[in-house]
Amino acid sequence: MAFFESEIVQEEAKKLFMDYQELMKLGSDYGKFDREGKKMFINTMESLMDRYKVFMKRFELSEDFQAKMTVEQLKTQLGQFGITPEQMFDQMNMTLERMKSQLEQSSD
Repeated sequence: MAFFESEIVQEEAKKLFMDYQELMKLGSDYGKFDREGKKMFINTMESLMDRYKVFMKRFELSEDFQAKMTVEQLKTQLGQFGITPEQMFDQMNMTLERMKSQLEQSSD
């Protein structure tokens, strides 16, 4: 069975996309959240990033041609911005760490 024909892969891709979309909509009001709301948002975003990393690792480890092409396309697209997938995840993690730091500083 091809990688993209897997029901598990399709379901996880759909769930990741929907969760990301919902989180981005919610994130537009981040500045209005109270302290606990901001903590929840950051934790949810970290969880989503972890899920995405696992999902991408499945692509990388797959022998399926389409999966390998998807990884290469992502690398090419990110390369146009001068970054690798690893750097993208690192930047996202740094942003989340900065958000946590700001949250801790604001509670003093």
